[in-house]
Amino acid sequence: MRRYLTSPVPCAEPPKMSPSQLPMPFPLQNTPALLSTPGSPRSLSQVLLPCLPTDCCRPGSACVGCTQRCVCICAVALLVLAAVAAVVGLAVTLGLPPRTPVNRFCVASNNQTGFLCDDRVTCVPASQVCNRIRNCRNGEDEQEKLCDDLPSSLPGYLVFRCSNPTYWIYADQRCNGMNDCGDCSDEMESLAACPPCGSEWWSCTPVLYEYCTCIPKRLCRDNIQHCASWSDEYICKP
Repeated sequence: MRRYLTSPVPCAEPPKMSPSQLPMPFPLQNTPALLSTPGSPRSLSQVLLPCLPTDCCRPGSACVGCTQRCVCICAVALLVLAAVAAVVGLAVTLGLPPRTPVNRFCVASNNQTGFLCDDRVTCVPASQVCNRIRNCRNGEDEQEKLCDDLPSSLPGYLVFRCSNPTYWIYADQRCNGMNDCGDCSDEMESLAACPPCGSEWWSCTPVLYEYCTCIPKRLCRDNIQHCASWSDEYICKP
């Protein structure tokens, strides 16, 4: 009866061969067929691990014909891919850190509150945000996340709340001389903190619902009563 040698076989010095005689690398495209063969390794790691230097002489190795350099490259590539997949999976599971919100507050013409575009130059007046007209070059003033639930979706600095909590106006409509809230809370209330009437306005008690504490001087002496005291017709000069 023949006896087979069971002790480990020492690794012999590889013979010198010309480039044309070098063994071809292990064909990774045949891996599925190899894994599905009865009695073959069940995972790719079981195919690659026998190719490590410590197993270079193990009888029946599954990577016959592969070079040590090829095996090392494959093993390192798999480890890198596994690490990347783990990082991506962890980021998806735990959620990526939130981005710092961009400060878009700016001062538009006539010293009114505005919305700063991505170019960091264009300042859109508050009342022109979410008006279905793209005032910013990239349309950021009309983005869905900004305009889908007015006024809750707007930054606080773009909104002024009237004394009636069911009503609101844009911040640049506060103290513009007009009764935008309907109860003059945007012109007279302490929260509005409006300055006195400007040089283009006449201070009086208006008879029209449109105004609150002042009327435009262009309405003076037009033969129509705008002030309760008629001062717009006898005193005011346009």
